[in-house]
Amino acid sequence: MTRTAVVERSTKESDVRVSLDLDGVGRTSVDTGVPFFDHMLAQLGKHGSLDLEVLTRGDLEVDAHHTVEDTSLALGEALRRALGDKAGIRRYGDALVPLDEALVQSAVDLSGRPYLVHEEPELVELIGSYDTTLTRHIWESVVATAQITLHVRVLNGRNAHHIVEAQFKSVARALRDAVATDERVIGIPSTKGSLGGPS
Repeated sequence: MTRTAVVERSTKESDVRVSLDLDGVGRTSVDTGVPFFDHMLAQLGKHGSLDLEVLTRGDLEVDAHHTVEDTSLALGEALRRALGDKAGIRRYGDALVPLDEALVQSAVDLSGRPYLVHEEPELVELIGSYDTTLTRHIWESVVATAQITLHVRVLNGRNAHHIVEAQFKSVARALRDAVATDERVIGIPSTKGSLGGPS
């Protein structure tokens, strides 16, 4: 059984195509027109062992917000679709990832319940053309459409680039474990018998 999905999202603000393979090897091709965001999505694919292709054309003449938001919504939707009924998965994953002086802890539950806890220090406004206030919004958007619970905590860091990149690497490693199949898991890993809605 392949665990893949292709999501296309088109609005007056952007056109997005995301292709995701949960059982990949970390191959990525990302082009959103926002170079730092491209770099972050490439980290997500590489360190999550996800084959990920993203092509977005958005209204960058306004700013990067719509491009980043719509791409993130499509990415979350692709994750939800690729997981299917979630039978046989580990469900939970966590990771503690350092990047030089930065240290980030992430935990994920593929619960069917969208919830985000995000803690990071105040950062400089821009990394290149990337607005650092978008990082939280990326996780909010992914969580909303993937229907997962995600905790991301920046435990240490000074450099904004390192702090944001460590978040993507940490979430990637947590997702890698959570989406992995486990031969000891029989059926849906929940006493409710499903992972698709409120507790």
